[in-house]
Amino acid sequence: MDKRDSSREQRCRRNRRTRVLLSLAIVTSICTGLQTLVAVTVSHSDALRIGRRIWQNECNGTIAGLTSRGAKLPKLLSENAEQPCPWNSRSEFLGAQHTAEMNQLRQFLADTVDLQTEFLIARLQSALPKMLSEAAPSDRANLEQQFERMARTPQGCYALVDYVNFKGEGVLHTERYHGQGWGLLQVLAGMHRTAGDAAAVDEFVRSAKAVLIRRVQNAPAERRESRWLSGWIRRVNSYSGG
Repeated sequence: MDKRDSSREQRCRRNRRTRVLLSLAIVTSICTGLQTLVAVTVSHSDALRIGRRIWQNECNGTIAGLTSRGAKLPKLLSENAEQPCPWNSRSEFLGAQHTAEMNQLRQFLADTVDLQTEFLIARLQSALPKMLSEAAPSDRANLEQQFERMARTPQGCYALVDYVNFKGEGVLHTERYHGQGWGLLQVLAGMHRTAGDAAAVDEFVRSAKAVLIRRVQNAPAERRESRWLSGWIRRVNSYSGG
């Protein structure tokens, strides 16, 4: 997500991402408890690679960037279990940037990128039923097929995990311009081929670009969303190595 977007929608999504990254205490129970229609599995090395690429997209790949958005500590790291956040204000958070506790938090996040990726994959799997429910009955088979095509390879998993973290599932009607969304649902709906591997990722990239361009074209003029489009396209190009 473009960091310059100051809208309420963008701020809320950034806050959701930071909560995901810091909910490591429940990773195991969520990963084992989720029942989904399609299994997304990657090796430990691929999970680490995917996580680092998402880290690069979100925080420029720096340890300092991991806590640049005011992430909340999980209870297991909090001195007071009744206090969900150790900072009372943004200014207090910024004032703690160079403390030992903040450095320990950054290092903890850097050391657990693979576990965070597993959590993001679990979120992706839980999103599929939501997307199928939102889609028209006649579109559901193709939607599931396209999800499966992408999930077969590590590069496809990276694209799915990053895009849902980037632009959401696409199921919220509040995230529409002229009735058209820009989330993962809309990208998968724009795919219709059956070839797998690199062909699937390339088609995903083309569909994602079309969805994002359409979003900018449909956006209210005062939002000036065209200023973010080049960055969005660069991010999507990374899915196919572009």
